[in-house]
Amino acid sequence: MNEPSQAHKTTAATLDMNVLVGRVLVLGVSLSTLFIVAGLLVLPTHGGVTLTRLFDFPDSLGVIIHGVLAGHPQSIVSLGLLLLLATPVLRVAISIVTFAIEKDAKYVVITAFVLLVLLGSIIQGLANPGHSTTAHEALRSFTGMTIVIIGICSFAAGLLGSLVGLGGGIMVVPILTIFFHIPIRFAIGVSIVSVIATSSGAAAAYVRERVTNLRVGMFLEVGTTLGAVTGAVVAGFLSSSVLGIVFGVILLISVMPLIVKIGEELPTGVTSDRLAKWLNLASAYPDAHLKREVPYEVAHTPWGLAMMYVAGLVSGLLGIGSGTFKVIAMDTVMRLPMKVSTTTSNLMIGVTAAASAGIYFARGDIPPLLAAPVALGVLAGALLGARILHFVSNRVLRSIFIPVIVVAAVEMLLRSIGIGK
Repeated sequence: MNEPSQAHKTTAATLDMNVLVGRVLVLGVSLSTLFIVAGLLVLPTHGGVTLTRLFDFPDSLGVIIHGVLAGHPQSIVSLGLLLLLATPVLRVAISIVTFAIEKDAKYVVITAFVLLVLLGSIIQGLANPGHSTTAHEALRSFTGMTIVIIGICSFAAGLLGSLVGLGGGIMVVPILTIFFHIPIRFAIGVSIVSVIATSSGAAAAYVRERVTNLRVGMFLEVGTTLGAVTGAVVAGFLSSSVLGIVFGVILLISVMPLIVKIGEELPTGVTSDRLAKWLNLASAYPDAHLKREVPYEVAHTPWGLAMMYVAGLVSGLLGIGSGTFKVIAMDTVMRLPMKVSTTTSNLMIGVTAAASAGIYFARGDIPPLLAAPVALGVLAGALLGARILHFVSNRVLRSIFIPVIVVAAVEMLLRSIGIGK
């Protein structure tokens, strides 16, 4: 493998940072999976899946810990979900430490700001607990087999999401609403969990292998976290049909730029702008498909940040991780290679989702026994997708994404206007 130029050379400190962040993600995913699986295994000994149990879950850490010690399945699963939701937050906190070790004051400030927004959102959500009381009738037929099928569908969603950087939520919402008749508010809440699962599972591999650009991700998360909090608050004032229509239109719009660039393997003629140079965003990554180290520059950074606020707003509104806008902003506007765009998007979507997760949890829109199979399925799919991506070309990634996203968008639009209900 050729040695990259001095401008793009990765320092030993940056490599150490990638390793540390990767280990944090692996630890969070492993612990959360352990508790979620344990809770589901205990469930049959406590009467199995019932409608009451599906919506009866602890709403404070004290109640969760007490329930775990008593062996209650909902509490065990809830603890696993909380650990999963906490993983992106811990990753941001660890990043502050690593940037401080590198004596990079700019990114210490940037990352600390992102962490403050995250913690503020989570504290606000947990300080105002309250459970949803609607749509129980729609889930009257839920059984253990339904949960298994949802887990299998979520596996496919996680696989796709990790490959194209959109998060499992982009398929989880249509799957839950169209095929399982889950009210869209619950589907969106559960998809927040799937987005974090996709991000944490896939990003652990992408970060260790230096495909993800950590500095680009941390800088752009300033916009996404602020947007996500805004979107989560606004979502409470919109009807389910409006949310569904917005979801479908956004998906269709997001496909257009990718169709135009479907044949591009790597961007050419890109020069870093002044802000990108100041932030040291240019880098290089090892491409297994091209069998060489690929250096790249970063352009139009201010416009990319503006689009990230919109991306966060969409995530907070629809619980889809807004990877569509993130990938488009990095791939089309900032002119990053597609693989860097998708993997950096995978890293960021978890933080964006975590920024609004507390608010959705407070509303009671994340039933643990519904979120558990989604999280496990998405995690497994994301881990497999992370292995596949390195050997796939950018052209193939776009070809996989476009037809799936169009079908999902059309189905959601039809359902939202009353066709196919």
